[in-house]
Amino acid sequence: MHFDFSYFLSLFSLPAFWRASLTVVELSALSWALGMVLGFPLALAKLSGKRWLTVPANLYIWFFRSVPLLVVIVFVFNLPQLFPASGSVLSDPFVSSFISLVVTEAAYMAEIHRGGLLSVARGQYEAGTALGIRALGLQRLVIIPQAFRIALPTLVNEFITCVKLTSLASVISLTELLMVGQRLYAQNFLVLETLLAIAIYYVMIVTVFGWLLHYMERWLDTTRRRAGTIPDAELAPLRHQLVTAAPGSVKIARARSGNALSLKNIHKRYGHHEVLKGIDLEVGVGEVISIIGPSGSGKTSLIRTINALELIDNGKIDLFGEPYIAAADRSGGTRLRAGRSRIGMVFQSFNLFPHRTILDNVIMAPRYHQRGTKEDLAHQAMALLEKVGMLAHAHKYSYQLSGGQQQRVAIARALAMEPDIMLFDEPTSALDPELVGDVLAVISDLAKEGMTMVIVTHEMNFAMSISDRVVFMEGGTVQLVASPETIRISPSAERVRRFIGIDSRIAVNQ
Repeated sequence: MHFDFSYFLSLFSLPAFWRASLTVVELSALSWALGMVLGFPLALAKLSGKRWLTVPANLYIWFFRSVPLLVVIVFVFNLPQLFPASGSVLSDPFVSSFISLVVTEAAYMAEIHRGGLLSVARGQYEAGTALGIRALGLQRLVIIPQAFRIALPTLVNEFITCVKLTSLASVISLTELLMVGQRLYAQNFLVLETLLAIAIYYVMIVTVFGWLLHYMERWLDTTRRRAGTIPDAELAPLRHQLVTAAPGSVKIARARSGNALSLKNIHKRYGHHEVLKGIDLEVGVGEVISIIGPSGSGKTSLIRTINALELIDNGKIDLFGEPYIAAADRSGGTRLRAGRSRIGMVFQSFNLFPHRTILDNVIMAPRYHQRGTKEDLAHQAMALLEKVGMLAHAHKYSYQLSGGQQQRVAIARALAMEPDIMLFDEPTSALDPELVGDVLAVISDLAKEGMTMVIVTHEMNFAMSISDRVVFMEGGTVQLVASPETIRISPSAERVRRFIGIDSRIAVNQ
């Protein structure tokens, strides 16, 4: 028995094979794309934590990942026996195959997307929430673009699987590659030659589309984008334009007196561990409060309750004399969202959105909240970047910046929402020592402009120099609230002086 090369080569000029190849491309591409789209809501439902969503999603995924695709194809094609009205649609082998592939692929895609969604850092959710972006907007603008990029290599692999699965449609006589080949070797018995030609057709399809999808993967990879610093020749006229058209300082609180924040009997626990044990604190308008204390004292938990990243178990928080947060509130409440829009938050780990440029990071939230036209918001964002010394880097991505530069951009992003209060959660703890000064200088400038600020920090010298009052926390309670001058001289502040590192004898003598 010999291999018939002339017949084998003739198969690559056979119109039936090229038409069948087109059918494979159409069926696999359409089912992959639609399955990928349907997989996202399934993945989100499974991650929602709401039983009325998670249970149906889990059942769907479990069922269609368990049943062989061949069984699904035959079942769908024969559904007109149960529902005669569907015969006009499902009697078409292409339509039946398409529906079968989509419902099956959606289950697999949901798990791929779930893996991508779980890989997005929690800080991205918190940063978007702190900017007042609601759940759907947060998914659309921040989470899904990052999750899709993470999952894309696996999605590309799933497309290749989808191409090969189209051969199962031959069981319902869809004229795809395997069906054309079967008809040929049933007539001439040249099985090896025909199957090898079919294999090469599949290899060509997978290679071409694999290359296209790989190109898309590289295009979506922001780490390959090398945006440069804006040249000095372009910066000078841009700065002049910003100076003549932009306001010189940030917006400060609308109220001019009284308390910006009033925390009363705040309790917070994680499981059985109580981290906040009845906190009472008032922050005046324009006041700078620094919260210090040993690790585990509840400082970060306290500041996170102020913009409801952590809900409280007992007590209440008033904002400019009006009710803001109560123990019974849920994170999506209207009153809570309205109050949060007046509070800016800067995180310890920056939490910039890596898939957006620095300028886009600053613009995104104001655009979402429709605070102005795109041109006006871009102009305001440029002014804020200039304010924090980052205008020259406006078109870069976060991975191109140092930690100190990223933190200054994070401050500009928070200021873009024109907050009345700024919260800083350990803004310098993730920075190298030589980068700390630039960030602290920006915060000092905000203090001089009258911005109300609450700062959790381990920079003791900075806290003592910038603060109107210092809050010392230990064991989930406030041990002392006093001005820096009082802390230096008061006998009651000896524990705080030991923590800060001030010699008590020297402080008293002063």
